[in-house]
Amino acid sequence: MMLSKTVANITLPPIPLAQQWAANYDCSRGPLLNLSQGVPGTPPPKELLDALGRAAQSSECAGYTKILGLSELRQALAEEMLATYGPGTNISPNDIGLTVGCNMAFACTMLALADPGDEAILPMPWYFNHQMTLQMQGIKVVPLPLLPEDAFIPSVAKCRPLISSRTKAIVLVSPNNPTGAIYPPALIRSFAELARENSIALVIDETYRDFVLDGIPHDLFKKVENWDWRDTVIQLFSFSKSYCVPGHRLGAVIASPDVLAQVTTVLDCLQICPPSPIQTALVQTLPSLRSFVRSNAQALQNRQELFRSVLPPTWKIGAAGGYFAFVRHPFKNVTSEEVCKRLVEDVGVLFLPATFFVGGSEGVDTGIYDRWIRVAVANVDDDTVKAVGDRLHAFSAPSEWVLDY
Repeated sequence: MMLSKTVANITLPPIPLAQQWAANYDCSRGPLLNLSQGVPGTPPPKELLDALGRAAQSSECAGYTKILGLSELRQALAEEMLATYGPGTNISPNDIGLTVGCNMAFACTMLALADPGDEAILPMPWYFNHQMTLQMQGIKVVPLPLLPEDAFIPSVAKCRPLISSRTKAIVLVSPNNPTGAIYPPALIRSFAELARENSIALVIDETYRDFVLDGIPHDLFKKVENWDWRDTVIQLFSFSKSYCVPGHRLGAVIASPDVLAQVTTVLDCLQICPPSPIQTALVQTLPSLRSFVRSNAQALQNRQELFRSVLPPTWKIGAAGGYFAFVRHPFKNVTSEEVCKRLVEDVGVLFLPATFFVGGSEGVDTGIYDRWIRVAVANVDDDTVKAVGDRLHAFSAPSEWVLDY
């Protein structure tokens, strides 16, 4: 049979390739230390698991829910957002739609916003599923390069000239995947103002927002004079990371009712409804899980500091936050892909090269990322982080690899 040329031309998912490298490791240094994928390293709280078990056994949870999810959970999420973003937060359940994970939230949002041939501005390096989704939908990705000297923080001034008559959205991820950079609230506000000036959307993926411990992530949702976030902002959220339930696939789109009307049409075709058991379990438990989320975030911040302390001094952290650290390896004229492949084969440490996060870019120099590596510190414990440090110190690079400090 004939298959889709569009899908065939999409950059292949990188995680399976990294797993192929790992298959060549002989375990001579001990078990594989896998810091490649952003998955929770902490099990879900027992209270949530118990509620999920009860829901899964209930005949009421075997049926469909509303397309945008349970009204009770949308209300509960609105209340959680008030706790996260502070007094004055202006969000109602009518601004919230629930999805089968955050990738679905992004896919349906972009289908609701843009047509084939339209454009979306994506900071680069990017979360590869965002780039792949846009390519699949026929939306042109316009890269906004993030620079090491800027700590991988995007520039409004550099974004402005990228906007064209075909631009439908600027897409941000903060805390960022892959770099870990946490964007300052004032910067996020500036991007929102830029989007409003040009009558385009600011789509902000805040999957990792609960891992920001200092202050609020931003103030876009506050009710102030001459500003209504619903005219400009679309937020994406994932329950996977905050509540450690990625296998239960639940995300959210926070947007105006007008945008959600479009999203509803898309979701009716793609998902019908989000999974009922996890929604029901979260309705019963969400407010009581705040202490779990907070302690988990503190533990992860401590693990970031531990990773920084065990890293060999020749390896440099360019940005870190949430689930990830973005690290520059010390070998001159050696690509991060070569280094990652050699690390896993020789000492059993699996990272992802930054080159995995620039695939599909056209006409842009990606060479500045050749020596950068993404490290996922969330899916391992502290002892594993220490073991990673030991193995990096013990790594014997090929003689032709020259150190460049």
